[in-house]
Amino acid sequence: MTMQPTTDQVQARTPRVQVIDIARGTALVAMAIYHFAWDLEFFGYADPGMTAFGGWKLFARSIASSFLFLVGVSLVLAHAKGIRWRGFRKRLAMVVAAAAAISVATWFAMPDTFIFFGILHQIAFASVVGLAFLRLPPLLTLVVAALVIVAPSYLRNEAFNHPALLWVGLNTVAPRSNDFVPVFPFFGAVLAGMGLAGLALKSGLFDALARLKPGAWSKPLDFFGRHSLAFYLIHQPVLISLVWAWAQFFPAPVETREVGFLKSCQISCEQSRDTDFCARYCVCMLDELQKDDSLDRLYASDKSPELKARIGDTAAMCTARTDSEIPTGGAQ
Repeated sequence: MTMQPTTDQVQARTPRVQVIDIARGTALVAMAIYHFAWDLEFFGYADPGMTAFGGWKLFARSIASSFLFLVGVSLVLAHAKGIRWRGFRKRLAMVVAAAAAISVATWFAMPDTFIFFGILHQIAFASVVGLAFLRLPPLLTLVVAALVIVAPSYLRNEAFNHPALLWVGLNTVAPRSNDFVPVFPFFGAVLAGMGLAGLALKSGLFDALARLKPGAWSKPLDFFGRHSLAFYLIHQPVLISLVWAWAQFFPAPVETREVGFLKSCQISCEQSRDTDFCARYCVCMLDELQKDDSLDRLYASDKSPELKARIGDTAAMCTARTDSEIPTGGAQ
């Protein structure tokens, strides 16, 4: 009697799509570039807040979205012919363990901005919930993806500001975290990858892509893509250690916190107002916060409602004062 091959064995003979590994490796290299810029900022070699606004912020979101999109593609490629439970459980356990390790490590290293729901937490969530979409029509999955992506624009509510619900992503106050990748809208990127992968699978596109053999230039990216979890866990400790070692011999210029506050305020303000307005506004903010112990408490990571109210009132007052000083000033 001839034994029928298991689902895992069938999937094991499915040709690997190398271009997917290369795309994943490219996203990982881009992630390393962003983290290196963050490390330079952390050690004072770049302006405070540089990576949190403008082009760097867009770069970070693009990296996360592309990586999660590829998670959705890979989920379809791995389990479209039937869920490979043994491989799935092993991979999920590794991702969950890595996510937990990052949360614990950042809690001890940076308790005020620790990672409680970063990209690995999102991948673990998406890997489980995404299974429910494997048998749905790809077009329906794409519709749900669009709804998940736009949901934060319409469904935000103060109830989701509770610490136990922040991971959902419908909060109205941004949490302090060095890597925050909530369900809404980022699960939409995974679903988009699943939907388009489902259409590509039906059209035979992946069979054609599997036959592509990129040149030698792609080998490093292919290697990184095949070992994405290891790369993710290792690259930031390596990069931050290198910058730390450099700082022991060539430390960054020491700036006063007042200068740091003005730079950070200016970068943040210029996302919505012009340079002249922001220069005056930030000086006003600094002057007002120095009238009492508010600046000290801000740099001490005071999270009290009283300080938040004080900063909010000060911001409103400085905005009104600056607008009155520059009658033509306004949002760009």
